Amino acid sequence: MLTIVLRPAAKPTRLVELIHREISYPVVPVAQHGDTVGLSLAQESQETVMNHEKHETHEKVLYPDEAYAIQGAVFEVYREMGAGFLEAVYQECLEREFRRRGVPYRARPELPLSYKGERLVQTYKPDFICYDRIIVELKAIKEIAPEHVAQVINYLKAAEMKLGLLVNFGSHPKATIRRLVY
Repeated sequence: MLTIVLRPAAKPTRLVELIHREISYPVVPVAQHGDTVGLSLAQESQETVMNHEKHETHEKVLYPDEAYAIQGAVFEVYREMGAGFLEAVYQECLEREFRRRGVPYRARPELPLSYKGERLVQTYKPDFICYDRIIVELKAIKEIAPEHVAQVINYLKAAEMKLGLLVNFGSHPKATIRRLVY
């Protein structure tokens, strides 16, 4: 277990996200007392860790080549445009970059929903489905919140897909991409 002393305004969940992003391995808070939080590396599995988020094992990453191509397009759009635009601007830029790179995609596809076997009038519309197997949801906000993660998880459920990429163009100094496995 690793013990870290937090600054007064620091959030343990944000710290966990930052550490996970840097070491690419699931980290979970196991204890908090005052300004001290204990963190532990999660067991290497595909079990749910937090907020319905699953982590892939190092041996079995879902769709690595496809995800790499999508990530390359995302970072190219961010390199060209930077932060500060509306989500719709990034959506249009990413469509153009997907076409340039030959990434197959559907923009704003309707995902049917049902309740107890009956189809609903309401549908879900993720920003993109790429390669007919990866949902890509865009945000242009300061920080990803749990409800954004839940949104992608619900898209994955509705589409019966396993991998979602939650992209945030609003973070500075770089775009962030969160892999969500359902």
